[in-house]
Parts: sequence; C-alpha cells; structure tokens
Amino acid sequence: MKLISWNVNGLRAAEKKGFIKWLHKEKPDIIGLQEIKGHEHQFSKELLAPDHYHAYFNPAQRKGYSGTAIYTKVQPHEILNGFGVEKFDSEGRTQIADYGDFVFINIYFPNGQRDQERLDYKMAFYDEALKYFDKCVKEGKKLFITGDYNTAHKEIDLARPKENEGTSGFLPIERRWLDKLVDHGFIDCFREFNKTPECYTWWSMRGGARYRNVGWRIDYFFCSKNARSMVKDCYHLPEIMGSDHCPVVLFITP
Repeated sequence: MKLISWNVNGLRAAEKKGFIKWLHKEKPDIIGLQEIKGHEHQFSKELLAPDHYHAYFNPAQRKGYSGTAIYTKVQPHEILNGFGVEKFDSEGRTQIADYGDFVFINIYFPNGQRDQERLDYKMAFYDEALKYFDKCVKEGKKLFITGDYNTAHKEIDLARPKENEGTSGFLPIERRWLDKLVDHGFIDCFREFNKTPECYTWWSMRGGARYRNVGWRIDYFFCSKNARSMVKDCYHLPEIMGSDHCPVVLFITP
C-alpha cells in the first residue's frame, strides 16, 4: 500500500495548482492532508469526491484555518476526529482512521511561533497525542502517525540549526518531545532508509529558500514498533510544488 502525507497549505489553492490531476497520477491508497483551510461547503465536487476515493474532512471551527482531510481507496472500519479534548479538537488537527490491520493517524500539529501561550498549547497537544498513541499500542494496534509535526528533530533536519536554536520549531523543549516519542518505541520511517543531510519537507516562501534548498524536515511518518515490519520504503517528493511543503511517501505491506 502507498500512503502519502502532505501539508497542502490550502486545499482550494492546491486544487488550482493541479492537485486532483496529481492525486490520480500518484494513486496513493491513502493520503492525509494538513492545513486544508476550508469547510466542505467551500470545496468543489472534485475535492469532495475524487474518483476512486472516499473523502473525510475535519475542518477547524475557525474559517480559513488549519484542518485535515483523508482520501482513501479502502473505506476504514472507523474514523474519528480528534482525541476527545475540545481545546485541541476544535482546530480540526487530528483524524484517526482504523483499518483493522493498522491505524492511520493524520495530524497537523500546532505551530508555536506566535507567542509563549501558543508554544504551551503546542506542548500540551504533543503530550495529549503521545498519551493517545501509547494507549493505542497498549491495545495492540499498529500505528502509522503522519503529518506536519512543526518541529525539526535533529540538526541534520534543517539547513541552519545554529541560527534557529531559539526559534519555535527547533527549541530544545520541542525536540525533547520527539526524543520522547522515539523513547516510547515510535520509529521515524524516513530515517530508516535515508540518513543523508539536506532532505527537507518545508521551505520558507521568502528569499528563494526552496530553490537554494534552505529548508526544514518537519513532515514525518512515524510508526509504532509493532508496525515496523510492514514498512518497505519512505521518501520525500521535493519536486512536487503547489505548497511550501512537499509530500512524504510511505510504502507498507499489511
């Protein structure tokens, strides 16, 4: 099975840049989208029901903000929006699709750059997410957790680590949470196959950052340890435009 994650930075904007054509060319079995920035009544028929796909949307209560979507060829047994915590679920950041053999969790983690209050919200969201992941694993579920994590884990994961030590997205407290995620038995799928530097998934829209590859790796597929044997490959598609992020691909064999 081919799984994809992509922060599209506005689904309607992505549609104008050829998203539907790209979707049918790439043919993922499941794709999780983040930052869709819209509600279903604002989407075209093509976005609401692409050929061969079931579509699930979890928009934020606030218009034009955040939100997630899943397109899937195989209908999940169950799909949930959020962790059941109102202050996190109201922003439409989480979708949990249970396929029986595995659970696909699509998350747009918060950005902490605005102020301390928002950083605190991000860290609280992180903790709630990890609590949920641990609960699922304890129940014997195999997890694939994807999305925009909004944090680069190691120095190798961004072009200018020293200059960004005090920037949200590379703060010690944020990076320690990713350490904790690994300590709890979750595996960074991309780094299982690629240990090289200069592999990024997000670039600023300013100063020709993408052309110069001055980027950050903040979009991930993590899997639970009990799902590692299912993982066959993981890579980025940096040549795909249409967003300031690029898609991440994971191949699995259920």
